[in-house]
Amino acid sequence: MYCIIRPLSAMRNPYSSFSTFLFATSLLMLELQVMAISSSAPPHCGPPLPASDADQVQFAMNLEFLEAEFFLYGAHGEGLDKFAPYLTKGGPPPVGGRKANLDPLGFKIIEEFAYQEIGHLRAIYTRVGGIPRPLLDISKENFAKLFDQAVGYKLVPPFDPYANTINYLLATYVIPYVGLVSYVGTAPYLHNFTTKALVAGLLGVESGQDAVTRTFLYERKDLKVLPYNLTVAELTDKMSKLRNRLAMCGIKDEGLIVPRELGAEGLIETNILSADDYSLSYARTPQETLRTVYDTGDEHVPGGFYPHGANGRIARMLLKNKD
Repeated sequence: MYCIIRPLSAMRNPYSSFSTFLFATSLLMLELQVMAISSSAPPHCGPPLPASDADQVQFAMNLEFLEAEFFLYGAHGEGLDKFAPYLTKGGPPPVGGRKANLDPLGFKIIEEFAYQEIGHLRAIYTRVGGIPRPLLDISKENFAKLFDQAVGYKLVPPFDPYANTINYLLATYVIPYVGLVSYVGTAPYLHNFTTKALVAGLLGVESGQDAVTRTFLYERKDLKVLPYNLTVAELTDKMSKLRNRLAMCGIKDEGLIVPRELGAEGLIETNILSADDYSLSYARTPQETLRTVYDTGDEHVPGGFYPHGANGRIARMLLKNKD
């Protein structure tokens, strides 16, 4: 039996080999986990496409553009072309935006959201570069189609998000949550510390906007949305179920009232914040997100809020890769 003794000079870090082993083992376990997810999940619910940090954050700009334009028009009747035209990078103005008939509280909420979205776009533009604003359809006709699809029949008269505060906050319910779960889905795949910090900051405010919206609506959950025979809670439930159907990857969206088994710790039906069994935020991939905001259930087929599709490398690659 032989024993090899290395000189102390060669042992600068006696734990280096063990550290290398642990690092390699961790990488292997991560790869196995990704493979397990990919093999066990349906093909349309697998991990997101490989992309750089910049590509992933620029993808989120599509949602930030939608929020900024909808909130700016709702509060002021004008959009980014007035408030921050350089952020659009020459992209076309939105279709159908108009000033909403908001009460004083609704106006304060939406005006703050609007200015926050300008800040979000500035943050992304400054740190990773911007993309051209995509064509956005924020018309009352587009929202009417979406709400008809959610309830399963044509509402008469057609749903108008700009008609009053309740309608506008119900329309708002449709938007920030999509950005929230998209950021949650993006975060694990980022590599750079600066980009991670940016997404964490964006996610915090998007979560807050969603919480404010849901709380406002929960306080009015039993209110009938005139002239329809539907309550605020019923409409949120139907909209969440529609988004789950469009995204096609299980329950990742819930209304203001849920069956007890879906409530926090299976103990309550109140659902002011939508979360999973561990009260953690749900996550969506870019593919799931596009299926939802396109209102087509297909990330390759544009429509809904994005008649010509979203911009950035990820979204355009998915459009090109349609079979």
